[in-house]
Amino acid sequence: MDASPGRQAVLFDLDGTLTDPFVGITRSLGYALEKLGRTAPAADDLRWCIGPPIQSSFAVLLETEDAAVIGEAVRLYRERYSAIGKFENTLIEGIPDVLAELVADSFFLAVATSKLKTYAGEIIDHFDLRRYFSVVHGSELDGQNSVKAELISHILAVEALDARRTVMIGDRSHDVAGANANGVLAIGVLWGYGDRQELETAGAARIIASPAELRGSIAALL
Repeated sequence: MDASPGRQAVLFDLDGTLTDPFVGITRSLGYALEKLGRTAPAADDLRWCIGPPIQSSFAVLLETEDAAVIGEAVRLYRERYSAIGKFENTLIEGIPDVLAELVADSFFLAVATSKLKTYAGEIIDHFDLRRYFSVVHGSELDGQNSVKAELISHILAVEALDARRTVMIGDRSHDVAGANANGVLAIGVLWGYGDRQELETAGAARIIASPAELRGSIAALL
């Protein structure tokens, strides 16, 4: 479906919202850290890295603000993730059904992820979700649009969407904060990597526990 001013739109985060990328992301983070001579934390200790821009996660993991060091870590992460990690991923149960319902309801659907746009498109295609989404938006190789506020601003502009008729769906505070910064209401989901307290503190308009609640929650906000 094409977007037009005033059309109701739903933006979906990818990691933790549409799919569970735990294995691919944590293994690729570990790979990068070990290549840099660091000891990789246990996979469960890297859960917090799912959602934020990868650059900011490495800044914390490596305890540095050195752009060159962070850049090399990102390069190593992508070395593994691009070949293997992006498909070490599972589809969240119930997501295709709710996407089909939203398309039938004539919503304009877009993916809005901090992940590289090329990876996001490949993952959407891998899980046969392209049929539901009009567009897939993500970050660029240079880090542009990796911050959710910047990304959502970009989507609203290029797709000619009205923020007041748009909802953002995501599992982390970054999704909610990015939406709020652009006057977009956000629905926080609890099947991903953020908890209720994180989503409430960030200012989610609604918080839901299952994909089956999405359709009604979106309708209530729009």
